Amino acid sequence: MTDKKKLKHEEKFNETQASTKTIPIDGGQINVEIEALQTQLAEVESKASEYKDGWARSQAEFQNYKKRIERDNELIYASMKGDIIKKILPALDDLERALQNRPADDAWTDGIELIARKLNNLLDSEGVKRIEVNGMVFDPNFHEAISHEPSTDIKSGYIIAVVQNGYMLGERVIRPALVRVAK
Repeated sequence: MTDKKKLKHEEKFNETQASTKTIPIDGGQINVEIEALQTQLAEVESKASEYKDGWARSQAEFQNYKKRIERDNELIYASMKGDIIKKILPALDDLERALQNRPADDAWTDGIELIARKLNNLLDSEGVKRIEVNGMVFDPNFHEAISHEPSTDIKSGYIIAVVQNGYMLGERVIRPALVRVAK
C-alpha cells in the first residue's frame, strides 16, 4: 500500500473508531454507531411530536364537532317544539273566544274553562310565554299591526287592543300578537 492510501485508510479508521463504541455483551462485543443512533433518535422524537400534535388537533376538532352537533340538535328540537305548539294555539284561541261569550252559571262552560287552563298550564310547563301587549309601544319584533286607528285616549304608536295573543318559546317568537295600534 502506498503512503497516501495508508494515510487515508487510517483517517477513515480513526473516524469510525470515534463514532463507534465497543460494548461487551454476554461474553462477546458489539460495535454501536452512536452518531447514527442519535440522528435516528432525533428523527423518531420529531415524528412522535408531530403525531402527538396531530392527535391533539384531531381531539379538539372532534370536541368542537360534538358541541356543534349538540347545539344543532337543540335548535332542531326547539324548532319542532315551536311548530307543534303553533298548531295547538288556534284551538286555545277558540276556547278563549268561547269563554269570552259564555253564558253565566253553566257547567258546560266550566268544563271549557278547565280545558283552557290545562292548555295554558301545558304551555307554561314547556316554556311558552304569552307576549305582553297592553299599554306597550308597538314593536314589530313581537307584534303585528292589523290596523292603525285614531285614538284620543292613547298616544300614537301604542297598542289599543289585542286581536289575537302572541306567544314566545324562550327567546323565539312563535307567533306575533295581532294588535290594533293608535295613530
